[in-house]
Amino acid sequence: MAGKTASAADRKYLALLSEKFPTVRSAVTEIINLEAILNLPKGTEHFVSDVHGEYDAFKHILSNCSGVIRERVADTFRLELTGAEQADLCTLIYYPHRKLRRLRDEGVASDEWYAITLMRLVRLARYLSDSYTRSKVRKAMPDEYAYIIDELLHASPGESDGRQGYHRRIIDTIVDTGAADDFVVSLASLVKRLAVDHLHVVGDVFDRGEHADKIMDRLMGYHSVDLQWGNHDIVWMGAAAGSAACLAAVIRNNVHYDSLKILESAYGIPLRELALFAEATYRADDGMSPVEKAISVILFKLEGQTVLRHPNWGMGDRLLLGRVDAAQGTCEVGGRAWELRTRDFPTLRADDPYALTDEERGVMDNLLEAVRTSDKLRAHVNFLYERGSAYLVRNDNVLFHACVPMDEDGTFHPVNHQGRLLAGRAYYDYADRLARRAWLEGDQVSLDWMWYLWCGRYSPLSGRVMKTFERTYFTDRSTWDEPRDPYYRLMADPAACGRVLEEFGCDPERGHVINGHTPVHASEGERPVRAGGRLVVIDGGFCQAYHKTTGIAGYTLIADPRGMRIKAHRSFASIADVLDLNADIMSDDDRFELEPRPLTVGDTDTGDEIREQIADLRALLAAYRAGELPERKA
Repeated sequence: MAGKTASAADRKYLALLSEKFPTVRSAVTEIINLEAILNLPKGTEHFVSDVHGEYDAFKHILSNCSGVIRERVADTFRLELTGAEQADLCTLIYYPHRKLRRLRDEGVASDEWYAITLMRLVRLARYLSDSYTRSKVRKAMPDEYAYIIDELLHASPGESDGRQGYHRRIIDTIVDTGAADDFVVSLASLVKRLAVDHLHVVGDVFDRGEHADKIMDRLMGYHSVDLQWGNHDIVWMGAAAGSAACLAAVIRNNVHYDSLKILESAYGIPLRELALFAEATYRADDGMSPVEKAISVILFKLEGQTVLRHPNWGMGDRLLLGRVDAAQGTCEVGGRAWELRTRDFPTLRADDPYALTDEERGVMDNLLEAVRTSDKLRAHVNFLYERGSAYLVRNDNVLFHACVPMDEDGTFHPVNHQGRLLAGRAYYDYADRLARRAWLEGDQVSLDWMWYLWCGRYSPLSGRVMKTFERTYFTDRSTWDEPRDPYYRLMADPAACGRVLEEFGCDPERGHVINGHTPVHASEGERPVRAGGRLVVIDGGFCQAYHKTTGIAGYTLIADPRGMRIKAHRSFASIADVLDLNADIMSDDDRFELEPRPLTVGDTDTGDEIREQIADLRALLAAYRAGELPERKA
């Protein structure tokens, strides 16, 4: 707006802006502040995916900041502390309450120990705070101690003896008044807060592990986080929104992974009625439990109803329940009768195979009501909507959990939804909109769409033909193979990555596609960084069931001022081992991209936003000086 005659809309905007910056001096001060921020180091971003309910490992990754705390302690104290002393300090930072309790019990936590430890924590926090404005660091401190910690952080080695004595006296008084534990905990929290500026969770918090609820609680208290929905997240979101098909899938998943505790204990969704119905209806003599049989049949009936409502999805070949011959114990697919694990299908009607019985409908209605009244589940799902999205574009990186559906020639596959052909980014935008509509309105079309995002043939959150029916019933495992979208093969080519980056408005030469969803088989030589560094797949197998497959226990991608690196985490034993043995998660570090100069805030999307703010403030300044707007003198 500067240098041009302001339009009526511009003048109205500047008048509103003047309420916040009412004088020339206040506008100038803010411009100076923002210009300075542009030259601060870029904030460190961490990216993780597919944590799948593995709370202890995820909690430790958050506590040790994916190994960054250990690195910063080594940088600061390499010449002063032994390896064991550094490890002790790290463990104190990770779990200060529990470590302090042990140190007190062992008689280690003397007044002298507290004074030395507090000064070490202050030095570490001071080192990490160099990347932030003083006001941002102050906001990260606990309110009750902010002034004191601020004073300690801004001590300098070259200050006068009197000033050094002032800071020593602060430390001595903290110890003398019995406040040392509180200050250790506060400083440890500040160190962790400053080590990671922002966390991206690229899908699949839920399923497999038992404690996705605890992970969600932790994320809701995290200082800065976003999430990209994975297929295992969206099926829980669909269940909470009111989709019976999604809820049946959630229950079946938890039966399969033996993790029903999360439904009953964490979210208060009782499964007794389902269990009683199953025991009264199904046998338990063929290797499948009655509950597994009951929820599987209910699921495949509800899925069949959903597919029949949407012939445009082209998923008629997944209507397999209607092909079951219970008397023969077979299901006909592709002109062949495949043997089934069970012949026990007492609620299956030959004339209407996808109709629920009155008992099945009653069970599902009551389960849906329990979901609707679970305050904790609704709070977690609401957080997924508030902080989450189907995809995210940030700093020339595009983040999505699974894929962009493609044809074999590398073009984006068009998908027909409600008479509209959608592909690429437009398809993702549609998916995001309809998922939000499901939560806000709960109409049948959007609820069905949530199920499609979970397992539909061209779901961008899944990207494969899911064979849940075959995996549940067929004895021949060759039928279990789940064909994947061409995306997964084509994205090994940098040119394909470039097309995806351009589709989402990113620079194809310097941007990155960041995915989860498909475990990287590191033990077989597979690497997470592909296509000349343009594609990064960060599903390293947090879930313990995948450790043998991947050979590692998860990845963290780190984007810092120097570029990008990926940490491959080794298996995590327990938090008790960390406390007893200082047995941290060890991580192998691979820096695959080095910037020619350290990046600053000015090189990021935040920098673009700040420059827009500066331009508006300069326009306001010009309006003040030209007399177009009066200053609001106090």
